[in-house]
Amino acid sequence: MKVIDIDHLTHKFSETSGIFDIDIQVKEGESFGFLGPNGAGKTTTIRHLLGYIRPHSGTTQILGKDTWYQADEIQDYLGYVPGEIAFFDEMTGTEFLKFIQKYRGLKNVTLQKELIDRFELDTKTVIKKMSKGTKQKLGLVSAFMHDPQVLILDEPTSGLDPLMQNRFVDLVQQEQKKGKTLLISSHLFEEVERTCHQVAIIRAGHIVAKDNIENLRAQHMRTYQVTLPSESEALAFAKDYHGEQIGNQVKVSKTASLESIFLHYYGGDDDE
Repeated sequence: MKVIDIDHLTHKFSETSGIFDIDIQVKEGESFGFLGPNGAGKTTTIRHLLGYIRPHSGTTQILGKDTWYQADEIQDYLGYVPGEIAFFDEMTGTEFLKFIQKYRGLKNVTLQKELIDRFELDTKTVIKKMSKGTKQKLGLVSAFMHDPQVLILDEPTSGLDPLMQNRFVDLVQQEQKKGKTLLISSHLFEEVERTCHQVAIIRAGHIVAKDNIENLRAQHMRTYQVTLPSESEALAFAKDYHGEQIGNQVKVSKTASLESIFLHYYGGDDDE
């Protein structure tokens, strides 16, 4: 079942700016990584999924419902962490979570408490006095606490230290086992490799690569030929590096990292 369905989505801000013919499908229980620098079109695509922007052409659906025309019907099933989180700065963390709890009609706060403990979130602090990382934790708790079926996460670990990033990865893996569907926009390659089944790379509003991560890595495999002083040394080298020995030479193949694949499409350039 396709839970998230972006079908030939186009929204032009100008002839060269916007998103063009975006096509992404995420099945139930899958986690999809969306990679690209600021300005590439990730957030614009996500805003269409949330029903904030009307497509110029194409459609976006969540759970079979059009996200523009049926946006209100999707909200109960959706958890969202924006790239730039806005809060009521005068509230404490506790007051903000109670506000979200009331808005969603949430009675059971067991999961909320578990998330607060997981991220070691101090909810007593006034939000305007919170650090970037603490605000990010608050955003994660508010997105996950109603146990949504679908999660859309835009740079979800921004501002978190490595320990909390690992706890986020553990949480995503836990949600996957429960059959949740996730779209994760990130520039942290290791995080995406650890959490996502498939990935799309967007450049200047166009999808330039899309596949499951293992296929992408295999497609960009590199082969090296190493010459050793003797056949015996070549044999030992081949055993250590799983290579193919031919005389005193060894051929070694290496699958690409997600970061190197990304750089292949970007060439070190940025679309900002």
